[in-house]
Amino acid sequence: MVKEYHKLSERQRNIIQFMLNYVETFGFPPSIREIGEATDIASTSVVNYNLNKLVEAGYLVRTNHVSRGLRLVEGVNIPGQRKRVQAQAQHLRLPLIGHIVASKPVQMPEDSGQHYDEDDLIDVPSAMLKGADPADTFALIVKGDSMIDAMIREGDIVIMRRQSTAQAGDMVAVWLTDNNETTLKYYYPEGERVRLQPAHPQMDAIYVKADTCQIRGKVLSVLRYVQ
Repeated sequence: MVKEYHKLSERQRNIIQFMLNYVETFGFPPSIREIGEATDIASTSVVNYNLNKLVEAGYLVRTNHVSRGLRLVEGVNIPGQRKRVQAQAQHLRLPLIGHIVASKPVQMPEDSGQHYDEDDLIDVPSAMLKGADPADTFALIVKGDSMIDAMIREGDIVIMRRQSTAQAGDMVAVWLTDNNETTLKYYYPEGERVRLQPAHPQMDAIYVKADTCQIRGKVLSVLRYVQ
């Protein structure tokens, strides 16, 4: 039986109201960190405690193995609810491992390894992976505007599939071993050389030896945060 709304704690009511507003605005549930910030709860364990209490009270459903796996139960009477809360599309957490340059290749920093912690994980809709195994995917922040005609601009996040081969015309992240440089370009193998083609009307193609051009990943989709 659903616990009466007025019998919930003030903190729990605040969580529910924040979730209502968040889902109606963004179309998917908030993260635990966002809930804590919005309701002045500093500890994520306290947020989790209250979320579990709301599950027990019949207001929430939690799916632990899915990022942002929170859902308000349909049909429960909540003051301020303007429309039925729908089940949201699944989101996944991907590592944001650094930057990729969409201009002339630039030298890789010494600490460019794929080390990340909880703060380096981002939430993306599973559809953006286009069927790829999440374990083989990662994200990079774009610097530069050489791919502007491909609708990729500085500050965008590209969702990548980790792979070492590509077809002609694929947009890939490559490592140029001669100079320890990286870049994001269209890939065209041409015998003993590779043409790295920008998508910018005022930028020329870059030609490199095929044996010095290592593919690190293929672009699956682009994520842009609108401000």
